Amino acid sequence: MEAPAQEGSSFKAGAMAQASGGSPESHDAQLPPPPQPEDEEGQGERLVELHASFRELFTFFCTNATVHGAIRLVCSSQNRLKTASWGLLFLGALGALYWQFGLLFEQYWSYPVIMTVSVHSERKLFPSVTLCDMDPHRPSSVRHHLQALDRFARENIRSLYQFNFSEDGDVPFADDQGPQPAFYLDRSVRLQRLSHPGGQSRVGFRLCNSTGGDCFYRAFSSGVTAAREWYRFHYVSILALLPAAHEDSHQSHGGHFVFSCQFDGRDCQARHFQTFHHPTYGSCYTFNGVWAAQRPGITHGISLVLRTEQQDHLPLLSTEAGIKVMIHERDHTPFLEHQGFSIRPGTETTIGIREDEVRRLGSPYSHCTDGVEGVGGQLLYNASYTLQACLVSCFQQLMVETCSCGYYFYPLPAGAQYCSYSRHPAWGHCFYRLYRDLGTHRLPCASRCPRSCRESSYKLSAGTSRWPSSKSAHPEGWEEQWPQRGFCVQDWILAVLGKPGRRSSSQSKSPSPSLRSNMAKVNIFYQELNYRTVEETPVYSVPELLSAMGSLWSLWFGSSVLSVLELLELLLDAVALTLLLGCRRLRRTRVPDGAATVASHAKPEASPLPTDCRNDVNHLGGPAGLFPHAASGSCGRNLC
Repeated sequence: MEAPAQEGSSFKAGAMAQASGGSPESHDAQLPPPPQPEDEEGQGERLVELHASFRELFTFFCTNATVHGAIRLVCSSQNRLKTASWGLLFLGALGALYWQFGLLFEQYWSYPVIMTVSVHSERKLFPSVTLCDMDPHRPSSVRHHLQALDRFARENIRSLYQFNFSEDGDVPFADDQGPQPAFYLDRSVRLQRLSHPGGQSRVGFRLCNSTGGDCFYRAFSSGVTAAREWYRFHYVSILALLPAAHEDSHQSHGGHFVFSCQFDGRDCQARHFQTFHHPTYGSCYTFNGVWAAQRPGITHGISLVLRTEQQDHLPLLSTEAGIKVMIHERDHTPFLEHQGFSIRPGTETTIGIREDEVRRLGSPYSHCTDGVEGVGGQLLYNASYTLQACLVSCFQQLMVETCSCGYYFYPLPAGAQYCSYSRHPAWGHCFYRLYRDLGTHRLPCASRCPRSCRESSYKLSAGTSRWPSSKSAHPEGWEEQWPQRGFCVQDWILAVLGKPGRRSSSQSKSPSPSLRSNMAKVNIFYQELNYRTVEETPVYSVPELLSAMGSLWSLWFGSSVLSVLELLELLLDAVALTLLLGCRRLRRTRVPDGAATVASHAKPEASPLPTDCRNDVNHLGGPAGLFPHAASGSCGRNLC
């Protein structure tokens, strides 16, 4: 390009020639020849080449695309009816495709799962077994308070049912050592008979808040259930006075609750058991052996002979006699009141185990946790996470926040104390209101406590038989072997176990049926080592989502992934062409303003430019910057 001054001088010379009567052709002859465009073959292939119009772009796509039906839009261009029909079919198929894509992604983002069941066979660790003697003891430090509660219970039952208890209800105890905690029995909370408009009589007791303005009745249709719940309310208030570390209740049986224990033919050791006390079910033992089940069958499981005597029995606290058993995972807290089952004394109970393992995917497919992560609260149990442990911990924390004390059956958070109406007179009203809200899912515990992502459940099948049998009461030849002793049922079993009986000779010849009720035998084993796994599997994983999308795309257009890239290329070319054409139109709208500027700065003696060339003048910053931008045979075209 020449300098602007030279272009300006040539422009002035042309204007003077026209003024002196010369023709424009003479001026054109004096202009230097415009640069000729290079040959297309000489230019070579360009890196990016765009189409001149949308029609050309669309024609090229329909002619060369691998999408079925696109070429019909071009080859039928001479028949407008066919072109319109194929255009509607193409747009309809495209709309149906993306409608089904929307349904597919909606289902994918809901993260559905299916349950896949598989069976595995391998050695498994034997589960934990918890057994309780169902004989809650009377702690020595509150024994007199419990005796006072027993007398108060007799008064209530006598007033309701006119039933007279025997006079030997109180068992004499040795003098208690140590001071007795201060306690008063709240005699305002009594059993009452309640009448309803329907005529059905109910039994319950009345609880009020601290001001006495809000009261309700804890009522039951069964008098036995009402008496047990009423007794439990007072019993918990008494036990709450105990210090944090009180006597171990498993010592109450002298350590003789478990007479014998064998696993796979080997004797159990004391280190295989953990002991604790349950306020309702008494002394409890948890078998936590580290042995693996080698083979299925009764001879390869655990076999226990247990003592079921009830020495310090609290009849209104528990109306059952026997053994409470629960089979659960290792390092899990046993909740016997929810998942335990009872074994009858005087029987041999055989329990077969089948194990099911559940595996959940977790977020975003399901709400579960692998531990304490994602749990909305502190787990109060020093054990592995379970849903029930989390619910109990959540309830206890809400109890402490709402009632200023905790329920005695559950662990306490740090710095809290147990509820007793000697310290918290209205705790019963607060507790039962909160417990009712828990049952109706009004508390946030259900949302705070997810299920475990991996847990095992045990299906049990049980069978019972009378034990010891009548033959074992008098074995053949027992008179010759023990002529002076006269063995009975308990004597013979205890002799085999290495613990001789203590019956007198006057009682030995007439074995009492009650002796059988003091013992029980339990056999627990794997019925089979095969265990079933129930595992969550996503309905749509990423590969399956892509496969479903490809199936829909092939159904409507019969094409592949490369066809999708062709559509993407069409979209990019259309965007680029839109920007290019918009830029050209914007430059063209600015050209008339530049021509007016040229006319205002031209000399008066200069003749105006031809009309067909006015749009070809560019303003480049002032009068000295005017130059014609023309091509041969025309006044030129503006390029963006």
